[in-house]
Amino acid sequence: MTIGILFILGIVNFALHRAMLDSDHPLLASLPPALRANGGCLSLAFEFLILLLAMLLAANGWPSAAWVYALYTLINAGTAWVLLGGSD
Repeated sequence: MTIGILFILGIVNFALHRAMLDSDHPLLASLPPALRANGGCLSLAFEFLILLLAMLLAANGWPSAAWVYALYTLINAGTAWVLLGGSD
């Protein structure tokens, strides 16, 4: 059950990450070029490693890793909402 929830949260995080990379927000210019190259493949790989670590920890008796990843997802969602929401 926990792994399934983490998987769904991972999909949300990847979608938020891709939306930020595709947004051309001025904040992206401050990122190192390696994180933006090839459509952000390196930063997406880092996102995958975070998800993998959370899933492995949760599967091996660390249920708090799921709560930390859920908090990470909430922070990502809040950041994306602020940056992509655009204040007119």
